[in-house]
Amino acid sequence: MSEQTRITATASAGESEILIVGAGLAGLFLALRLAPRPVTIIAPAPLGEAASSAWAQGGLAAALDPLDSPETHAQDTIAAGAGLVDPVIARLIAEEGPARVLDLIALGVPFDRTEEGALALSLEAAHSHPRVARVAGDLAGKAIMGALTAAVQDAGHITMKWPYRAVSLLQQDNGSVAGIIAQDRHGNLAPMTARHTILCTGGSGGLFRVTTNPPQSRGEAVAMAHACGALVADPEFVQFHPTAMDVGLDPAPLATEALRGEGAIMRNGQGTPFMAHYHEKAELAPRDEVARAIHSELEAGNGAFLDATLAVGNEFPARFPTVFAACMAAGIDPRTKPIPVAPAAHYHMGGVVADAWGRSTLDHLSICGECASTGAHGGNRLASNSLLEAVVFAARIAERLQGTELHATGPSEAHVADDLPADALYSLRLSMAAKCGVVREAAGLTSLLNEIDELEDRHGTARALVTARLMAEAALAREESRGGHFRSDFPESRPDARRTFKTGPVRQPQRKAAE
Repeated sequence: MSEQTRITATASAGESEILIVGAGLAGLFLALRLAPRPVTIIAPAPLGEAASSAWAQGGLAAALDPLDSPETHAQDTIAAGAGLVDPVIARLIAEEGPARVLDLIALGVPFDRTEEGALALSLEAAHSHPRVARVAGDLAGKAIMGALTAAVQDAGHITMKWPYRAVSLLQQDNGSVAGIIAQDRHGNLAPMTARHTILCTGGSGGLFRVTTNPPQSRGEAVAMAHACGALVADPEFVQFHPTAMDVGLDPAPLATEALRGEGAIMRNGQGTPFMAHYHEKAELAPRDEVARAIHSELEAGNGAFLDATLAVGNEFPARFPTVFAACMAAGIDPRTKPIPVAPAAHYHMGGVVADAWGRSTLDHLSICGECASTGAHGGNRLASNSLLEAVVFAARIAERLQGTELHATGPSEAHVADDLPADALYSLRLSMAAKCGVVREAAGLTSLLNEIDELEDRHGTARALVTARLMAEAALAREESRGGHFRSDFPESRPDARRTFKTGPVRQPQRKAAE
């Protein structure tokens, strides 16, 4: 087994007041909201690169239509979450969402408009009203990240450092977090101390063979925080996007859900529509239902294709330029041919527990974005609520920290495990997809955990293995089907909806999680 590297650190003149790990939507919006407090952001690549936020095609959900309301938005969020959404958090993000959209408009995000100048809002699956603000059909993530990148570059209070990634948290004797251990592109390790650390590192899709996420999204925040004793929630709940393009690319290009909202039809290889056989809402069923239907068709050898030739047709280049470009690059003209699709790991509903102000259960550590578990998504995220949650909680963390006096850190230490070698990571991704994917059962999950044991014996407690183990153990323990978690050996839901909570090997005292 590989040994962990122990690194100690003390506060220095170069200590950051606030250190943000990750330069996606959550990290950049949070940094801007913290002005004029000095902020340092670390990222593995230059601004605008390697962040899954830029790949978001759907948009940002908010109750901006006169016929809509935050109450209705919250109800839709709760209904989609399969009994596990915190209703207080659902109402919070729904109520604060419209103001955050206005903030993004002020930063220069060119959301689509109607001829009358109002925001053009789209309908997505499981929403009862059109409420998704978009940019040029499927360019919302790219446009939002472009506007935020420009604003960050002009902001005098933000220091960007790259290419660095966090590989461990520094922890003081009293258990509070004091920064990170950063790794550069050559593998060199160095402590970066900070008075307050915020993890905005994205999701865990890179642990699965087929994913729409950047390859470095492997649940790093979950593993690092768990190793320090932070509370983690609902790691078994992974949302598999039903319509990733099945064209042999890694990561898989995404055929946005908005295509089905516009009337695109799911067909099998014989051209027969099949969604109505699986759910009464057919193409507009919740994502987990659509993903399982497609999985079933693929397992049966029928094939699965998204046919937008009539719903979009010749308007594809203008209305969905990202999807159109990806299709054409793969030799498929979506104006005249259906798009081959397959489910892909897309969004992790679980993560490090964060309260209504973004605080983790460890002092001086906040969590924001996909790596957080706020209670907003439950067992199945409502479409386009991810960008909403990121900006709402980024603003709330910034508001809290603006009025907080931060003190210099004391001596701290960290333990850094080696990365998983490429061949071992590929083996893990294959097994995660096959045994902890769209459909799960006890024998497969048990076999997966045995494989993780073997990989740990050879390579140590690599971060990828820590998060994969949390997912697999929780999936094995949840003997029911709920939301994005489906057990073929336990296909029904239990009458009592209970969340999963896991605490890591606590080395130091930790405070009670805020209610």
